[in-house]
Amino acid sequence: MIFGPTPVAEARGAVLVHTVRLPGRVIKKGTVLDEGALEALIAGGRTEVTTARMEPGDVPENEAAHRIAEAMTVPLVARSRAVTGRVNLLAETPGLMVVDPALIDRINAIDESLTIATLPNHTPVAARDMLATIKVIPFAVPGPVMAVAEAMLRSGRALRLHPFRPLKVGLVLTELPGIKDSVMQGAVEATEERVKGLYGTLLPPETCRHEEGAVAEALSRLRRAGAELLLIAGASAVVDRRDVGPAAILRAGGRIEHFGMPVDPGNLICLGQIAGTPALVLPGCARSPKLNGFDWVLQRIFAGLPVTARDVMGMGVGGLLKEIELRPLPREQAAKSPAPAQTPRRGRKVAALVMAAGRSRRMAPLNKLLVPDAKGVPMIVRVVEQALASHARPVIVVTGHEHERIEEALSGRGVLFAHAEDFSEGLSASLRAGLAAVPPDSEGVMVCLGDMPLVTGAMMDRLIAAFDPEEGRRIAMPTCRGKQGNPMLWSRDLIPEMMQVTGDVGARHLAGKHADAVVEVEMADDAVLRDFDTTESMKALPGA
Repeated sequence: MIFGPTPVAEARGAVLVHTVRLPGRVIKKGTVLDEGALEALIAGGRTEVTTARMEPGDVPENEAAHRIAEAMTVPLVARSRAVTGRVNLLAETPGLMVVDPALIDRINAIDESLTIATLPNHTPVAARDMLATIKVIPFAVPGPVMAVAEAMLRSGRALRLHPFRPLKVGLVLTELPGIKDSVMQGAVEATEERVKGLYGTLLPPETCRHEEGAVAEALSRLRRAGAELLLIAGASAVVDRRDVGPAAILRAGGRIEHFGMPVDPGNLICLGQIAGTPALVLPGCARSPKLNGFDWVLQRIFAGLPVTARDVMGMGVGGLLKEIELRPLPREQAAKSPAPAQTPRRGRKVAALVMAAGRSRRMAPLNKLLVPDAKGVPMIVRVVEQALASHARPVIVVTGHEHERIEEALSGRGVLFAHAEDFSEGLSASLRAGLAAVPPDSEGVMVCLGDMPLVTGAMMDRLIAAFDPEEGRRIAMPTCRGKQGNPMLWSRDLIPEMMQVTGDVGARHLAGKHADAVVEVEMADDAVLRDFDTTESMKALPGA
């Protein structure tokens, strides 16, 4: 293609590169200049225009785009008309689009004149969704480039559309003492929504004990009911291929293909099959409608694609589906590094309880929470302001001893108060009063101690970011150099158990009882370990 200024007298058949505005007429770029256009240019006083002129073998942009689209078109994929060197490929039916990334890369590397852009590999699409767009950059593609591109596309399969099949899905729910029915009902609702979204049908769920034999029998009943896909949602997350769910698949005559996946959320998934019927043990996050690794597996199964161990192990790139503080920094590094800012998951609702009901016996007759620091700021004010700087809402201050003075010190701040009438009975009484005030839509509650003013809002947000009941991280605990600290964040389903605590103790011992639900979040300094309960320690309060 010859590009550049061209005398109007020699421009017949050339492509106008830039729009020309003339008195009473506009000749748009891309126009093939004919006799009428040339006469208008001359009448308008133009003697020269910038054009693109074809050389022997050049393929005009629209023809080139059309031919590339033809070479890529497969069943269930439609193409648009070529306009300005562009053709779009569209889905004719709902399904899963599969791309050959290496082939697309090779086409795009042939020559700068020709480009293909697609949706990401394994993208679920609806009818009429755009799958790819072909765009010719200049006004023509050299003939040899076209020949190579068409040959490569016809010898491979750049993209395919696998339609979703209307599968019947069987779901087994297991039960354990202490797990609320609402938790498992959430698993049913989320699963049914996913199945319907892929044009399938959820059979009536089977509920049974969290035992290998009971689950195996439930799987067999669902197979007899016509289930073409079997799912197990355990009351306790699967942690090993020998756990209850996988063992039940084996007992029902099946086999385990793979345990675990490099996708988060979704790590704890187990893939198996029973006589050719896919059977999955779901990760805890499958109880939530939010995107997770289970969705990726489910979409492929509904599209009729095999999901092998190698397929799952290849999902790591792009498999980080959310930003969370999953694991602590190496401890020797964490102590030297500032805590990075973390953004909690959108929609995660966590309330903060600030415990401010105690008698401060070690500083009597003073109330340590009201003793001002060197800047005149009472300690309880510093703690509450840090809680308000976090993403936790609401911030609830639990009062007891000298509650009028505490409330006065916090006047004008956006907090709620929960008064513990029986605060003199010990910490557990104050905790119960605070927990009773937690809103019903809160997913968790962070218990902050009123005498730990060095814990920052950013530290609290790191706990919120690590907290994920759906993935089994129901208790988030801060640590520093291996020592456990405060505040601690608890899942709402643990509140009934926390309400049973008695005496002058908090709920920390419950973390030992639910050790498999604890995620430790290493902090960069020891603020999460330091409380201030004597006059001497108050004088040494940093930042005062």
